[in-house]
Amino acid sequence: MESRKTKQEVQQRYNGAVKRRKWEDPPEDPEAVKNFDPASRVKRRKSIILLGYSGVNYFGMQRNPGTKTIEEDLLRAMQKREWINDEGFRQPQQIQFQRAARTDKGVSAAMQVVSIKLPDNLDIEALNSELPEDIRVYAVKRVTKGFNSKTNCDARTYTYTLPTIAFAPNEEKVDIQTYRLPAERLARVNEVLALYVGTKNFHNFTSRKEFLDPSVKRFIMSFECDPPFLPEGSTAEFATIKIKGQSFMLHQIRKMVGLTIAVVRGLAESDIIEKAFGQDRYGIPTAPGLGLVLSRIHYDKYNKRYGEDGCHETLEFEKEEPMIQEFFKRHIASTIVETELKTNSMVEWLEKLPLHSYEPRDENEPSEWKPRNRKASDDQDDDDE
Repeated sequence: MESRKTKQEVQQRYNGAVKRRKWEDPPEDPEAVKNFDPASRVKRRKSIILLGYSGVNYFGMQRNPGTKTIEEDLLRAMQKREWINDEGFRQPQQIQFQRAARTDKGVSAAMQVVSIKLPDNLDIEALNSELPEDIRVYAVKRVTKGFNSKTNCDARTYTYTLPTIAFAPNEEKVDIQTYRLPAERLARVNEVLALYVGTKNFHNFTSRKEFLDPSVKRFIMSFECDPPFLPEGSTAEFATIKIKGQSFMLHQIRKMVGLTIAVVRGLAESDIIEKAFGQDRYGIPTAPGLGLVLSRIHYDKYNKRYGEDGCHETLEFEKEEPMIQEFFKRHIASTIVETELKTNSMVEWLEKLPLHSYEPRDENEPSEWKPRNRKASDDQDDDDE
């Protein structure tokens, strides 16, 4: 009798049917049940969406009620085109929605990858017609059942595009329209950037992280600045810094760029970088968010394991490269240049940079240095693995 009672309690506590998603269940109405056709259920398979976006007019990638985000526009467009149902729109976790990286306010992505369960035979052109011009879906590809766009990612490549006036000596009075970066100064920039390569402790390059926290150790594979260029229709010279690493923390890339600029301009000694990897706390200047772009997502291990099994596509995206480059040129690179020349975000930041201190900080001081007349809520984030 007692064992029978225990069995009933277990059944009450756990009912496997409750775990099913609503869209998989037949209607509750008895009459509707008679006419319910199991074949009408939408079969969904794990897939990835390859997309790009200009983040200048958005409050980041991740969905946030009451704010304009990339995910909100993407999910709404998928709902309209019936890629997802109403429940999937309200609760994306039900369809295993996951982004490869979370870009924050103002940060763009030439390539972003989202994993999600989707039906077959999707019309990408129709979906893009529902999206604004600054968001573009390049492709949808089938992946393995357990694929996760974030945890399966081996590395991420970011770029940071800025006017070369940022690397001019602090004591020189130069103009953004006429300054040209000398070759020896570019070599100096790359010399400083090389100091970050390898596995380092980046507790000083993020927020609210302690020296002994295991998550602050990150591996940087490469970090270099390309030769400067003149954007079409502009006399101001720009350059692009490229960084590849396994993952990055909140503010990390912008702080690395910010400290590099301070060293190259002569406002800090280069040994400050090595000191910042140590236990002492330092306040690191955070470069503006405008020039930061998520450039590439790397899935080398996945490709090696599944790319040659004859059942799955490799996630290398050579076929989509022309579309990626076209979107980057038209909607990201040009926007960065136009916005910089219009708002002078880098020039204004450089004017405040000499106010920054590079001495060890007291534990009671605020954790983030901010330029004057800048609210904390205005700060922008990059990735946050």
